[in-house]
Amino acid sequence: MQKYQGFSIDVLDALASYLGFKYEIYVAPDHKYGSLQPDGLWNGLIGELVFKRADVGLSAVTITPDREGAVDFTTRYMDYSVGVLLRKAERTVDMFACLAPFDLSLWACIAGTVLLVGILVYLLNWLNPPRLPMGGVSSTTLYNSMWFVYGSFVQQGILLAPGTANG
Repeated sequence: MQKYQGFSIDVLDALASYLGFKYEIYVAPDHKYGSLQPDGLWNGLIGELVFKRADVGLSAVTITPDREGAVDFTTRYMDYSVGVLLRKAERTVDMFACLAPFDLSLWACIAGTVLLVGILVYLLNWLNPPRLPMGGVSSTTLYNSMWFVYGSFVQQGILLAPGTANG
């Protein structure tokens, strides 16, 4: 049984088979990818290549200008991004999913605003009734005022619109 597996090992196996060479895998003694130390020497995988203790380095190493100055890199043969794995969510139908974009407190504020403005429109029309009839209705009810405010909020037209305070 092979200790190492994955795409990079598959590429290495294919190269070894095609070019006819054998290899032995070992991990850099300090278990690092390689960085330039203050004394000018490299550690990790890059250090193993620089000091000729290894012929090839195989790992998901980031190509940096410093590393490119020390060793030769092949062209990229695989790009990937780091992600977080999560358990797959259970598919349930939520009839209140349309409320999800806003918090419950914001929905309460919206409902309260529609209610308050509807009552204010009703009171203003009651104190100063419109001089012209609204469509086929000659009086503004609380029900019509609430629908007018709600229709204005969701930007939908309604048939009944109360008159202004000035008529």
